[in-house]
Amino acid sequence: MRLTRRIRLQLLLFGVVSVLAGAVMSIGYIGLPSLLFGIGRYEVVVQLPATGGLYKSGNVTYRGQEIGRVVDVRMTDGGIEALLSLDSKVAVPSDLTAEVHSRSAIGEQYVDLIPRPGATDTATLSNGDVIPVDRTSVPPSINELLDATNRGLRAIPGDNLKVAIDEGAAAVGGLGPELSRLVKGSTRLSIDADKNLGELTNLIDYAKPVLDTQSETSDSIASWAANIADITRQVEQQDSAVRGIFMDMPSTAGEVKQLLDRLHPSLPIMLANLTGVADLAVTYNASLEQLLVLYPHAVAILGSSLVPDMGLTTAYKGPFVTFDLNLNVPPPCLTGYLPPSQQRSPVFEDYPDRPEGDLYCRVPQDSPFNVRGVRNTPCVTKPGKRAPTAAMCKSDEEYVPLNDGYNWKGDPNATLSGLDVPQLRPGQTAPTGEAGAGPAAELGEHPPSMAFAEFDPLTGAYVGPDGRVYTQSNLVAPATDRTWQSMLVPPGP
Repeated sequence: MRLTRRIRLQLLLFGVVSVLAGAVMSIGYIGLPSLLFGIGRYEVVVQLPATGGLYKSGNVTYRGQEIGRVVDVRMTDGGIEALLSLDSKVAVPSDLTAEVHSRSAIGEQYVDLIPRPGATDTATLSNGDVIPVDRTSVPPSINELLDATNRGLRAIPGDNLKVAIDEGAAAVGGLGPELSRLVKGSTRLSIDADKNLGELTNLIDYAKPVLDTQSETSDSIASWAANIADITRQVEQQDSAVRGIFMDMPSTAGEVKQLLDRLHPSLPIMLANLTGVADLAVTYNASLEQLLVLYPHAVAILGSSLVPDMGLTTAYKGPFVTFDLNLNVPPPCLTGYLPPSQQRSPVFEDYPDRPEGDLYCRVPQDSPFNVRGVRNTPCVTKPGKRAPTAAMCKSDEEYVPLNDGYNWKGDPNATLSGLDVPQLRPGQTAPTGEAGAGPAAELGEHPPSMAFAEFDPLTGAYVGPDGRVYTQSNLVAPATDRTWQSMLVPPGP
């Protein structure tokens, strides 16, 4: 047979590919270097009390992943030794336990390497290490289990066993659909639990602090339970009264309904007004809290001042009260109010409109006079600020006093400082010539108006707002001698 050059090249190429494929299969798939020469593997000895069905070529797993095989199982003077060949690419901690398990009912035992909980050793297994027998376990013998089951069945009398089976059949007879639904529901529950395994694990992990709180508050829980038991006993003792409450409840509900029907016209208005009160209470929450805190203390102090014979160590006996009349100490504040020339006489019966602006004591805020005046009202929304009006509290405007004395300073109709009296708010204007006109209302432009002033009834003289003395002749009383009898005679010509 004559081989051409092309055929020889094809045969050579096929031979090279076959050799390479065999080498890849031997090295990569079969693992001949590791099987024949132990390349990439190391051996560990596991001491067992018994084989537990373990056999040569059994699998070795770590965290559920196969990492080696059992290469030999041999007897020793103290038990059994299993030689494990492990993959050197996987780092296995040395502080672990080796357990022999079965994959199925027919056997197929394998070795599972499990790290010990709480282990802090970072060392790993190496070639020649030995896992001692106290850190290994084997499954129970199936023969011993069958013998124990057989002895248990023999201990049950035959007649009783027949009765138990018959009763079990009667109990579950005809419940096939319900049992099927129960099994299917359990299966779906298990599937959902597996899908939400992370959340369930977190629930179990974080349940410990909650359970610890229950354990730490066991005394409080016991006290609460005792109180509930006490209330229950009282309800039992007052059974007739409780029954009366339930019997009278319909009539009471009817009376309440009638009351609400009668209040229907005014109740919505009252509730709407309470909305504003509630908003005000929210704004002044801190002030209300301080009032509620200080009020009991103030009442206690007031009550203690009225307790008689408190001064046991002094000569004074009786309640601690005083009747000192500090009249005109300090004198009333007149700064910031209308001057006498613009004040109305109390005899007038009309009611003109209130002048624009605010009237209040306008001395400095640190003045010792009228310290509780409206000028020192704390601003709730701006702690540390004091102002006479809510608008000034909310704005950046600061309080400016009119002067630092008791009485009026400047001309009677306005002030020489240029400040309005009454104090005008933004957008308000005062009529020309009245209070608030500022320095423009100078003396002498118009005769000063006179509301009322003290005068001498004998001469009719009085002092005007400009400081000058005037005389009103028609106010002079006639110069006649009057006796007490003349007081009984009605006036007349």
